[in-house]
Amino acid sequence: MGGGGLVLALLAAHWGWSGAGGLPLLVGRGMERRMGSKAKMSGFPEWLPEQELVQARVLQILREQFGLHGFTPLHLRSVEPVEVLTSKGEDADKEIYGVQRLAAEPGTAAKLGLHFDLTVPMARYVMQNRGSLVFPFRRYQIAPCWRGERPQMGRYREFIQADIDIIGEGSLDPMYDAEMVWLLAHVMKALPIPAVQLYVNNRKLLEGLYRGFGIEDITTALRIVDKLDKIGADKTIELMVEAGIATATAQRCIEVANIEAQDASLRETIGAFGVSNDLVEEGLRELVAVLEYGHGGGVTAALRIARGLDYYTGTVVEGVLESHPKAGSVCSGGRYDNLAGDGKVKLPGMGVSVGVTRIMALCFHHGLLEASPKKTTADVLVIVHDDESVSQSHAVARQLRERGVACVVSHRASAYGKQIQWAEKVGIEYVWFPPRKGGEHEVKNIRSGEQAAADPSAWTPR
Repeated sequence: MGGGGLVLALLAAHWGWSGAGGLPLLVGRGMERRMGSKAKMSGFPEWLPEQELVQARVLQILREQFGLHGFTPLHLRSVEPVEVLTSKGEDADKEIYGVQRLAAEPGTAAKLGLHFDLTVPMARYVMQNRGSLVFPFRRYQIAPCWRGERPQMGRYREFIQADIDIIGEGSLDPMYDAEMVWLLAHVMKALPIPAVQLYVNNRKLLEGLYRGFGIEDITTALRIVDKLDKIGADKTIELMVEAGIATATAQRCIEVANIEAQDASLRETIGAFGVSNDLVEEGLRELVAVLEYGHGGGVTAALRIARGLDYYTGTVVEGVLESHPKAGSVCSGGRYDNLAGDGKVKLPGMGVSVGVTRIMALCFHHGLLEASPKKTTADVLVIVHDDESVSQSHAVARQLRERGVACVVSHRASAYGKQIQWAEKVGIEYVWFPPRKGGEHEVKNIRSGEQAAADPSAWTPR
């Protein structure tokens, strides 16, 4: 939506402002300039170049790993109808940013909203294009999302997610649940970040146990238990009691939530609760299958993992940094059987998501990930001797780039020392000297001080 009346009406919830219909709105660039110092908004992280280069490497690894596992990249639109977004278990007034034209009639409600995750847009896309897709359909998307919540460490109003999903037509074998969980474990190990521990559970198992305990409002119970790691057992029990659940029943739910296992011994532990129904049996079978699918450590069954979103129906998974588990999840996902469909056909799926921005923020904050020593992608600075030789320097740069050597031409023909000083500031290691008066090309490693003749048609950085 560009230009004139199509500029987004972006008034930020950061200042407590809201748009028509009560939905929070964002701030556009023109208004940012008029606001001066207030243009710096919390919840919208902007990295320094040396940090952005690290993030670029993480995104590159994610794309490579997703591609190796046969997932097709998609780029979907950023906006969806508000009624679509609010039908998927999110609180519109709290979570969704409304989008509308500046020229919209005063008092009219925003009909479009920025997506708060990448799963809902994907479900809409698959439904619209079902006749042209081949199932099971494997897709990935790496894109920004927006949530109008209170910013804090690791939680932002704008953030990058990397999602992968497998969608079936009519049905989707539970085997894919296991594949996706262990694929997530593999992907997280491939990233240049500290070790991530994955915890997996099954909503069917929890629902079956809760029904066996006599709980009727399963959705509320799951949402409360999902907060256990953040608020502790006492507060969790208190909230469950306020929701009409008996204290003794709430305590049994906490006992369930404290269960962890890495193998089929989980069956005996669950059997001790004396609850037997179809949901318990099915959920337990699927959960054990996930544990037995993978090879090596990194995945643990933890019955406190519930995931708050309503659309999850079976397997759910979360990952935390082993060194900072209290910082919250850095990746997550689950099975959704009812997210997409038209009443005639179901399009069940299993998807997992990597919180790229969250990972970057936590790792930088806790010193778990060093920023790049460089502030540029260039490996070489091509020196400019004088104003008359600028074209010669650019010709050298073209030769280097044609062979994949990243380089930049000096921005001015100043003293060599000043040009080299700029290269040092941005982390460039090599300085290239084009020939003068019939001389040779020379390249200097400004870290070691070594300088030697070089051929721009053959030279490569070490």
